[in-house]
Amino acid sequence: MSSRQRPRASSEAPRTNAPPRSPAPTGIAAPLNPARIPLYVGLAVLGAVVGIAGTLVQAALFPGGLLLALAASAGLFFGGRVLTGTQLGALAPAVGWFIAVLVLLGGRPEGDYVFGQELGLALFMLGGTAVAVMCATMSRLPYPAGDTGRTGT
Repeated sequence: MSSRQRPRASSEAPRTNAPPRSPAPTGIAAPLNPARIPLYVGLAVLGAVVGIAGTLVQAALFPGGLLLALAASAGLFFGGRVLTGTQLGALAPAVGWFIAVLVLLGGRPEGDYVFGQELGLALFMLGGTAVAVMCATMSRLPYPAGDTGRTGT
C-alpha cells in the first residue's frame, strides 16, 4: 500500500447506523405558523366579499360582468398564494368565496335567486372553482420581477 492510498479513518467512514431522515413536510402538510392565522382569516373574509360582489356583477352585466368577476377571483386567489407563499394562501380566500356563493345559491322563500340565469351560475361556479384549484396546486411561485436569474450580479 502506497503512502498516498491510506485507509480511511473511522471518523471519515460513511455512517451506516444513522437513522434515515424523513423530509420536512411542505405545502398543506407543513406546520401552521400561528402568526399567519389572522392573515388567512382576512383572506377568507376578503374571498367572501369578492364572491358576493362577483355574484352581483356577473348577474347584472352577463358577459362582461362574468369575466370581471372571474378575473377578480383569480387575482385574489393568486395574490393570496404569492403573499403567503403557501397553498393555504390560495385556499383560504377560495373557501370564503365558495361559502359566500353557496349561501347566495340558497335563494329566497319567494323562489327567486341572486343569480340571473343558469348559464352565468354554472360558468361562475365552475370558473371560480377551476381558478382556485389552479392557484392552489401551482408547483412553484414565479420569480420576482427584479431577479435576473444570474448569481453574483
